[in-house]
Amino acid sequence: MLRSFSVVIFLTSLLWGQNFDFALIKKGDENSTNRLLIVGGIQGDEPGSFMAASLLSTHYEITKGSVWIVPNFNFYSIIKSSRGPNGDLNRQFDNLSKNDPDYYLVERMKKLILDESVKMVINLHDGSGFYREKYIDNLHQPRRWGQATIIDQAKIDGVAYGDLEKIAGEVDAHVNQYLLDSEHKFHTKNTQTYLKKTFEEKEMSKTLTYFALNAGKAAFGNESSKELPVNERVYYKLLSLEKFMDIMGIEYKRKFELNAHALKDVIDNDIFISFNDKKIFIPLSRIRPWISYFPVKKGDQITFKPSSPVMTVLEEENQYVVYYGNKKLTTLVPEYLDYEHFEKAIKIDVDGVEKEVHFGSLVEVKEYFNVIPQENIRVNAIGYVNQKHSNESGLNIREKYFLKRFSIDKDSKRYRVEFYDSKEENKFFGMILVEFVGES
Repeated sequence: MLRSFSVVIFLTSLLWGQNFDFALIKKGDENSTNRLLIVGGIQGDEPGSFMAASLLSTHYEITKGSVWIVPNFNFYSIIKSSRGPNGDLNRQFDNLSKNDPDYYLVERMKKLILDESVKMVINLHDGSGFYREKYIDNLHQPRRWGQATIIDQAKIDGVAYGDLEKIAGEVDAHVNQYLLDSEHKFHTKNTQTYLKKTFEEKEMSKTLTYFALNAGKAAFGNESSKELPVNERVYYKLLSLEKFMDIMGIEYKRKFELNAHALKDVIDNDIFISFNDKKIFIPLSRIRPWISYFPVKKGDQITFKPSSPVMTVLEEENQYVVYYGNKKLTTLVPEYLDYEHFEKAIKIDVDGVEKEVHFGSLVEVKEYFNVIPQENIRVNAIGYVNQKHSNESGLNIREKYFLKRFSIDKDSKRYRVEFYDSKEENKFFGMILVEFVGES
């Protein structure tokens, strides 16, 4: 069952020749002069980064202070699960040519960092292994990055939150109270970027955080280990981010319990997308990899609203593919139809109780449903076995009457019920979903 606290936000249209600009989500007091900027997805092969930022966007309320979140900075590389199509975006913050394909993204990010209200910047990453100050083995050593708070230098004078080492230590201490395993202990890694002597130091001088430091902003990196599953990476990131917010006096409400199990449930199951002014609503948990004969408005672009800023729809080979981060969730095989405007509620008998529902609704059914006949409306319950009725309104329809392969989910519980103009063939009004929640 979908969680009631899901939030529909962000992208609203599929663009032919898609523009992969990043989203900026502003939360809290817009008049605040003490703002935290959080950046996720600078490298598309680090899902802990963009998933943590996405959940902060959708499942947190900022009740005091202000947080700006960029969850999908390098959106194209997220979809492609690559470091970056034009190279590492986190090495593009020093003397980037105007002819570089990443120039616009980097300049837009720089403007956010330079905003006078931004006092702290956090760049989220997934890092290799487990950082340790002294060499233990190949996975636990100083050259690793995972499970660390990253600073470029110990202090930056004359700016808010300039004692970077002290703040990083406070964050580490907080996280280390809630470890899932002792191996996951957080440490502070000081890259000493300002020295610019070694190759690593020179490379780090091109990063987002070092640009922020030179702009007079407190800046930190956060690295969860790539050895951990994504939900655990996100767990440690959110623990860290909550402590950073505490340090800044930012108050928040979270809409789930902060533990690894709850996070896996939220990440995997609390996801959905709606299409074409909410005429169609699709829960994406346990979605089948293909949905055929998906109603698409003839001669128009498909429009959509996802539940996550790291979700999008791309046209590929005359089909529509729903991406969630770097995962391809499902492919929609279109059936192009004329759309007809219809605002009235649909009357439906659900287990003996008459209800009024609107298109884009998910209706839970224990035993049966019956769409009450309405003038000029033809009902088509997709997968319902029926050879006698061209209009499937007025019928008591039970789960056992459906062919399971027509469900939209792998558990064979959710089915499409589509509504058409009874007088004109292929004129589409909208869709509801029924979900059978009783025993089969």
